Amino acid sequence: MNILFLTMAQMLDINNYGIYTDLMRKFANEGHNVHIATPLQRRTRLNTHIINTNNVHILGIKTLNVTKTNTIEQGVGQILLEYQFINAIKKYWVNTHFDLILYSTPPITFTNVIKYLKQKNPTAVTYLLLKDIFPQNAIDLGMLTESGIKGILYSFFRRKEKELYRISNHIGCMSPANVQYVLKHNPEVNPQQVEIAPNSCDCITTTIVNKDDIRKKFKLPTNKTILIYGGNLGKPQGIPFLLDCLKANANHEKCHFVVIGNGTEYNRIDTWVNAEKPSSVSLFQSLSKQEYNELAIACDVGLIFLDYRFSIPNYPSRLLSYLTNNKPILAATDVNCDLGYIAEKNGYGYWVPSNSVSEFNKALEQIINSDLDAMGKKGYQFYLDNYTIQHTYNAIMKHF
Repeated sequence: MNILFLTMAQMLDINNYGIYTDLMRKFANEGHNVHIATPLQRRTRLNTHIINTNNVHILGIKTLNVTKTNTIEQGVGQILLEYQFINAIKKYWVNTHFDLILYSTPPITFTNVIKYLKQKNPTAVTYLLLKDIFPQNAIDLGMLTESGIKGILYSFFRRKEKELYRISNHIGCMSPANVQYVLKHNPEVNPQQVEIAPNSCDCITTTIVNKDDIRKKFKLPTNKTILIYGGNLGKPQGIPFLLDCLKANANHEKCHFVVIGNGTEYNRIDTWVNAEKPSSVSLFQSLSKQEYNELAIACDVGLIFLDYRFSIPNYPSRLLSYLTNNKPILAATDVNCDLGYIAEKNGYGYWVPSNSVSEFNKALEQIINSDLDAMGKKGYQFYLDNYTIQHTYNAIMKHF
């Protein structure tokens, strides 16, 4: 089968680990011909080119910078993106018939590319991997409004979103709450069209490390429960609440917090750490992948934070790294997210609303006094039963 994956992530090698590379590698290992269309942003200084390796064909498409750049270039880049993808696909794969066309959100701006591909491949199955419900997430965080000038943008993107749902044969959602949200807010969508295709990954075999040695390497206590937050430090993560929780436990006698990441809100935490020198908080801006994996193994509990204002049920993929490392979780999210409910129901974590420090502190005391090994094993078993790459592969392939 010929498979095409459209992505906004730069993916020039499927041998790296990640939710999309793992899925593409699974398709390739099952004998399918995998085609990947991926952007080469201007800063890479690379021209459009194709990489053919056995049954994997990666088309890198030269674009403007559409991330980490000024607003004008980002805007123009997004407008040109569809034309650049269509022209590159016409040039390199004009005679290739695709059986499956996969794409994910973000972004929602591939609608014209998908329409073109459907016209060229009328029997192809189109499958949306819904990872982000935009533009509602921007409304929730106050970045867009439903009226005024920003309301014009919201209306434009909302039409794009609905069009994307319309042209997709199937919509794979991350969790039951995501399925319910899509159907409730888009009544024109056929319920038979929407299903669960979870965030999933291959389980990386980790080298057994001496936890105490790793903790000493990073100047962490060996006699405390260590909770780790690893990932983006931006608006969606509700960093002000994370910071409030750190302040409330700055000198906790029984536990220690490790925060690893970067993003627009990093300086907020860095400024506080440098000013107050909390004894129970360590902040790392960047670590190598090997160092992060070592540190994750040496910690005891995984932390997940999401902004309380979200009305959409996010489901962070960071959960996977915790579960595959046998770590229970403490999740502080909005009330619409079902990640915490699923964790509590299956015995591998606790949930609190991400607007109550007192509730967080109660859950913190609960988890540091729990049987963390037993909870971690339950989380790993839940991963095996629900979140291996085979589960997402099966969800897609049952349509053939």
